[in-house]
Parts: sequence; structure tokens; C-alpha cells
Amino acid sequence: MSQDEYSVRIEPHGRALKVGATQPLLEAALGAGLNLPHSCKSGHCGSCRARLLNGQIRYPHGRPLGLTAAEEREGLVLLCQARAHSDLSVEARLIASVTDVEIKTLPCRIAALHPLAPDVMQVLLRLPAVEQLRFQAGQYLDVLLPGGRRRSFSIASPPHDAALLELHVRRVQGGGFTERLFGAAAGESALGVGSLLRIEGPVGQFVYRAGSGPVLMVAGGTGFAPLKSMLRQALERDAARPLHLYWGARQRHDVYAAAQLQEWTQRYPHFAFTAVLSEAPAEEAAAHRQGFVHQAVLADHPDLAAHEVYAAGPPAMIEAMRAEFPRHGLPPARLYFDSFDYAPDVLRGNISR
Repeated sequence: MSQDEYSVRIEPHGRALKVGATQPLLEAALGAGLNLPHSCKSGHCGSCRARLLNGQIRYPHGRPLGLTAAEEREGLVLLCQARAHSDLSVEARLIASVTDVEIKTLPCRIAALHPLAPDVMQVLLRLPAVEQLRFQAGQYLDVLLPGGRRRSFSIASPPHDAALLELHVRRVQGGGFTERLFGAAAGESALGVGSLLRIEGPVGQFVYRAGSGPVLMVAGGTGFAPLKSMLRQALERDAARPLHLYWGARQRHDVYAAAQLQEWTQRYPHFAFTAVLSEAPAEEAAAHRQGFVHQAVLADHPDLAAHEVYAAGPPAMIEAMRAEFPRHGLPPARLYFDSFDYAPDVLRGNISR
């Protein structure tokens, strides 16, 4: 083994991996089929925290924000940012509920493109007739791009309706993939209906858990996508349980599925929907809740002891909920979240969506 490649052992699973010196440990584990806990992949949320048992690691940009100095002294590391600096072993949890889902690399074609908002596109992907992607509501997939680059997108369709895989793609300035998609919608020469893509998935532990207790779902921007998959799973397939979706956005057009959600409130008496706008113009302010979405949740539900909470959106929203919701009685183990940024196309191991 060269000095640019190290042996990493993942305990207690007993898996030995070969890891490049510049490769994030989480990337190597996912590539080997170990679906370890993770979320933002940018070092903010701390979901991929593990314990370094022996050996040395390094962080290319210094200690990540999601790891405190005290945690670092205790031997904890963030796998999404850590690089091996010697042969080493780490102790990491494995989420049993998703380990039986095979991660596949598959071809697919773009079946349809529908603008949902000025900067959000619904992309429907069709797999070959002989292939299927088994996933759980809330998981995501990677679109594989040239040069080893990729983009991650949550699957908005539910597992029971997966003939077409639904993605909600936000346009990112400087993101070659998203710019080409939006160019196709404008009639320019770019990715369009019929274009061939390669995807890899499913990935992630942000999954819906069936139950009977009340559920609060909190979306920030296109964080609605994985929650849409969960909502359809819960509303169409599970026994009735109280569900309340809060969707935080800047302006009204950013809540791009409001009409469908209002229709669901009429069809399903146990479902409620609240939009919360942070930058609404004066003409919209009177008709919508104002402020930050997590504050609206707490105003309506000051006692969260009986609830489960599913949240998907930017790190700032998730961090605020992790700090404040336990103070209102929510057991931390019942806050399930997916934290992500919006960024240009990136190499694996530093993925945002």
C-alpha cells in the first residue's frame, strides 16, 4: 500500500477499507456499502460523528464547525471531513433500518421537466424497464457527472409510486448541471427530456418511521422534497396519524406546492399545512405567517413532548431546531433531520443539495 493510501477499519462492523489520503472517510465507507449516519456532508451538522480508536486523521480546512474542541479532545471526529493520515480504526454507528437497501449505480433518462418556481425544477427520471431502485421515503440519490463530480438530490416520490423518480432541483449559479437543466426548459441546447443520466443511490438515514403519534414536519426551501415523499407515504399508505407540515421560505412563490398541499388538507382531515415567509412583501404579509419557520412551530406547539419531528433544509434552520426544540420537551432522539446547503457541482465527499 502506497503512502497515499491507508487502511481504515470501521468498528464494530469489522470492515477494512482502503482510503486515499485526500478521500473523506465517509465517502470511502459509503462506497463500500456502509450507510453510516450522515446528513449535510459539509461539517456543520455533526451527524457523522465517530470515535477515533487509533491512528491519525487530518482536516484539510481545520476543525469543522460541527465538532467542538472538547469533542475533538475526547477523540471524536467528523467522518465527512476527516482524511486518514495513517492507518487507523474508527467506531461508528450503523443504522440498521437502512442497511438492507442496496446502493446501485443505474442509467436513467429524463422523462419530464416542469418548472415549480423561478429557480426550482421538477425533474422526473425513468429507469430502464428491467431495473428498479428500492429506497425508503426521505432518502436521496446522486446524479453522477463527468470528471468524478456529482450532485445530490432528495427523492420526492414515495417508494410505492416509483415508476418515475421525482427530484426538485434548485438552480445554482455556477452549477453546470442545474444551469443545463434550466437551459433546456428555456429551449436552449442543454439537458432535456430524453437525456441520459447516471445515478447512484439510495443514500441517507433520513427516513420515515411509521407510527401513531403526532408528527411535525419542517421544510426549508427544497427541503420539502424528502418530506413530500414521507407525506405521501404516510397519507396514502399508513394509518391516519396527526401530521402538520410547516414550510419556511422567503416569499410566496418559493412555497411551490402550496396548492397541492391545500388540496391535501381537504382530502385528509388529519393533515395540516402552514407556510411561513421570512421576506414577504407588504401585499403578501397579511395572508401568511411571518418570521422563521422553527419559531412558528414553537408558537403553535410549545410542548413537543409527545411529538416526532422531521426537518429538512439549510444548516442554520436545523441548528436552531436542535438547540431550541429539546427545551420544549422534544426528546433529541425524536428529531430526525436532513441538513444541506445549495452549492455548485462538487466532488464526492463534499456534497450539497
